[in-house]
Amino acid sequence: MGAFLKELFKFGLYKRTQGRVVRQVTFAACAIIVAMACWAYSSEVSDASSQAVRYFSPLALLAAGCWACFRLVQFPVFADFLISVEAEMKKVAWPKRRELINASIVVILVIFVMAGLLFGFDLFLQSIPRTVTWIYAKFAGAE
Repeated sequence: MGAFLKELFKFGLYKRTQGRVVRQVTFAACAIIVAMACWAYSSEVSDASSQAVRYFSPLALLAAGCWACFRLVQFPVFADFLISVEAEMKKVAWPKRRELINASIVVILVIFVMAGLLFGFDLFLQSIPRTVTWIYAKFAGAE
């Protein structure tokens, strides 16, 4: 945690040309989460009597949170992880459209077949106690 606190007060970019797309997307996602939290906070302090508290405290938190998000994606350990993620994503062999459609159809069909099998097993297992109860009632009543 101490290393990240030191990182908050730096202004340089770590390996600025590597992993740009993943870092930008990560920053955007983190900033959206911070913005939503500040929005929720602003609705909580909307009854505050002071205009400064009502408007400037959520904006200050938003600015601080966005700066923390920006510095997070520049933190060397995290940035190296994001750079390696982007490098691995470039190695992925993405399927063609037809392959994707065929694989999706197979998965959906298997799901429906498994659901049907589970439904059948459920009906069978529910019928066992009823059958046992009926047989017991039939023979117990005969005595």
